[in-house]
Amino acid sequence: MKHFRSVWLLIGFILAYTVQLSAQSEFKYSYMPKTVYENQLFPVTIIGIGEKGNSNNQFTFDRSSNIHPIFDEPLIVRNGDDSFYTFYFQAETLDVRIPALHISSETTEETFSSQRIGIKKLKKREDFCHVLAADMKIKNSQVSNYDEKNHIVTLSIEAFEANIEDMYLNNVSESDIESLNREFAKVEAEFYVVLPVEQKSLKFTYFNTIKKQYVFLEVPVVVVDASVVTQSDLNPKEDNFEKLKRYTFMFLFAFFFITFLFKRDFFYLVFAVVSLITLLTFYIPHKKICVNQGASLYILPTQTSTISTKIDQKLDTMLLGEREGFQKVEYKEGIIGWIKNEDLCNN
Repeated sequence: MKHFRSVWLLIGFILAYTVQLSAQSEFKYSYMPKTVYENQLFPVTIIGIGEKGNSNNQFTFDRSSNIHPIFDEPLIVRNGDDSFYTFYFQAETLDVRIPALHISSETTEETFSSQRIGIKKLKKREDFCHVLAADMKIKNSQVSNYDEKNHIVTLSIEAFEANIEDMYLNNVSESDIESLNREFAKVEAEFYVVLPVEQKSLKFTYFNTIKKQYVFLEVPVVVVDASVVTQSDLNPKEDNFEKLKRYTFMFLFAFFFITFLFKRDFFYLVFAVVSLITLLTFYIPHKKICVNQGASLYILPTQTSTISTKIDQKLDTMLLGEREGFQKVEYKEGIIGWIKNEDLCNN
């Protein structure tokens, strides 16, 4: 009887140990590229099998390495009981060695050895903007007069897995990144370039890392008359929308007024008056503001923006738009920029 009881205790111990082992998480690399291109931003993903939503895992890369992930915390994606942890790295011109990784969880401690990733070179192109991305698009653009000989083109860019920080164009007098916001794979940036007034379009390529080929991007270089600009954001579509609203209310006023003349029904006259009043609001002059002499005219409404010029004398001008801490103004004919609120006249 004692032997029988001992056998059952042994079986129970083995079952309990097996259950404990099955409850432990198992980690392994889910995605590790074998090769990447020079300066490419790329993901490395670890899968946690049987995680069940555990959020107490700690990932520590060897701090003695000169290669580090862009973000200390990973992008986490849950799929059933499994979890995927993605870190982003950027390659340079030599082979990348992902540093050794130590993972600490509630049920296990694991250490992965460093991993080597080979580097491939791109074929050089004169129109290459030096950006490699899984996808890249120009959301909006704005063109203004920079000086008598040049335009300034500002691009609002959205990209994924992109080294936007490295963006610059060959054969231009000036270009730079004005602002940048990165959230894991997604990055948004404002980029400006100075072009000769005779240039009518801006063309360049980026390298698509999914298609493994160069992709063309193009924007027209057309200055919008500042006297009819009402938008405060970098969105040229808004001006066309303003024109559409004006034409719509012109049509409504004409329709209701003519209908009133024929039917003599004051109901139509009321609608005609309402349409006319609404139409007139589109032609109300912009608010005037005063700018102090010596104020800086910024390309974009950001604290780190490049200064395009200085206001040479006290200036009374139209207010074209507002952004937190900045006012959009026209300095000289066609030269548009942003003035800090602190540079406005006190009276």
